Amino acid sequence: MESKVRAEWDSLQDVVIHRPGTEMFFGLIEPFAFLYERAFNMDEAIHEHRELEHALDLTGVRVHRLKHLAINLAREDPKMVGMLAEYAKGIVKFEGPADEVKRARREFERNLPELGVETIFSVLVFRPSIRLDQKRGIRMMYPRVQLDVPLANLFFMRDQQVASDLGLVVGRMSKPQRRMEPEITSSILEMAGAKIVNRVKAPGTLEGGDFIPAGKLAMIGIGDRTNLNGASQILRKGINFEEVAVIHQPAHPLIPGDEPDPMINMHLDTYLNFPGKNIAVGCVPLLKRARVMVYQRSSLGHYKRMAKTPNLYEYLLSHKFTIVPITTLEQMCYASNFLCVKDHGILAIEVEKVVKKVLRNLEAKAKADPHRYSALLEEAKKDLARLKQSDQFFPHKREFQELSIDVTSLQLQEITGGYGGIRCMTCVLNRKPAN
Repeated sequence: MESKVRAEWDSLQDVVIHRPGTEMFFGLIEPFAFLYERAFNMDEAIHEHRELEHALDLTGVRVHRLKHLAINLAREDPKMVGMLAEYAKGIVKFEGPADEVKRARREFERNLPELGVETIFSVLVFRPSIRLDQKRGIRMMYPRVQLDVPLANLFFMRDQQVASDLGLVVGRMSKPQRRMEPEITSSILEMAGAKIVNRVKAPGTLEGGDFIPAGKLAMIGIGDRTNLNGASQILRKGINFEEVAVIHQPAHPLIPGDEPDPMINMHLDTYLNFPGKNIAVGCVPLLKRARVMVYQRSSLGHYKRMAKTPNLYEYLLSHKFTIVPITTLEQMCYASNFLCVKDHGILAIEVEKVVKKVLRNLEAKAKADPHRYSALLEEAKKDLARLKQSDQFFPHKREFQELSIDVTSLQLQEITGGYGGIRCMTCVLNRKPAN
């Protein structure tokens, strides 16, 4: 399976998704620790994910579910079972009386190949360990199960890897809650035929939401999730674009101080995206605050930093991009986190359906910390009034009509509570250039 992407607007060919299951439940018990933005209805969220999968199917894109991909590969190549089983052995721990632990470990490892890929996949996602508390009598035990950070964010399939113009770069997640995910996704994708050209190593971090290919140039966001070391590693090995813009995560001008709030604009694609060639969608206050370091590729293939460092808004204009502005409220409601499926064709979130939940969450933050969030809340409320009056909620923009952008909109008001939109939930493996 090819794994190359040169431009965000090229025709999408293959995409990998992970339908969330019970692992999401643990994230909902403690949303903050599991990196969710807010609590939400799990049943509705899973239904919305099915709707997203259906919408992708209707575009003609080949949609692969991660677990099903692993199962199908295991049928063709038994090495897949062995590889995933080795991961499972490293995850499951047994505690208790020495003889019982030895017996349990021996039986677990012997039985693993018989369990099937679906069960082994569940071990990888839930990460269970068992403590055996033995009581007097025959087979009198209390097997206490402990889960070691279940992968509640695995359905955000964008971040574990980057598809560049050369192949797949395996990322390294910034947060320990997600650190284990790339090992699973990269193993399955590599077995499926994806070409891996680099793996980011510590202390570097790289997440897919911070990488956007744009034809002759590419953009890498750095900040809370992707650091400069990770960006430098992909510049040294992993991409071959003529120019690369490394973009510093900006702080919103309505939040006091210079420290960005990662839950306002976590990744680059939470405030910038491309629905078509030479067209950008972005939140202008953030674009103007985002500092850009420009690197150009030499004839020897090395990247050299250029002297001029414009802000992102100026950088886009200098490359002849038409900018479709979105308000701060729309940006916080995942307007820019759409998925381009072809030039001038996108799958987008119905922002108006998300507004109430996002505003309620922002109101709670402003109540807890008025100094930091009161001005942002007031701006969001003004945005809401203006959008209602104009009836221009994203993606129903006048500019999209003028630019002939074809939009399929989806109601994803629950699943976005995990903090991410359609682009976040899709691992794009390859796109076909128009010419």
